Amino acid sequence: MAKTAKAPKTAGDFIVIATNSKASHNYTLGERFEAGLVLIGSEIKSIRARKVNLGDGYVEERGGELWLLSVHIAEYAQANRFGHEPLRARKLLLHRKEIAYLIGKIRERGYALVPTRLYLKKGRAKVEIAVAKGKKDYDKRDAIATREANLDIRRRLKEQRFD
Repeated sequence: MAKTAKAPKTAGDFIVIATNSKASHNYTLGERFEAGLVLIGSEIKSIRARKVNLGDGYVEERGGELWLLSVHIAEYAQANRFGHEPLRARKLLLHRKEIAYLIGKIRERGYALVPTRLYLKKGRAKVEIAVAKGKKDYDKRDAIATREANLDIRRRLKEQRFD
């Protein structure tokens, strides 16, 4: 009898597939929600192969439902004619009260919903979405300056320890 390979266990029993590093730079991130995804077979195969890009992704309301747009899930080579379109809209699965709350947030001026990471939890693909407010250019420059100053401080402290 052949043994099946188990997925590696990580903190919280989920495997992070992709993260959106642009999100924290371009937005001030607020509340975060876990949402399921409606996928087809070749998409989940590509996700397990880690062929996902969340960089330009965002969430939009359509007919009282939330849809994940502009997330690139690469075509699965072995899927032949039953493949999928890489940038197709994907429905998000959330509780009704969460959907109502998030639709209200989207309609507020200056707020958006962005995907921050995609992961597998108990074999199912989940996406973490965050309520985000766009940053101005001066906020981005300030964040970069603060990060570089902290890095410089850490370097100097490290040098002093070895002297």
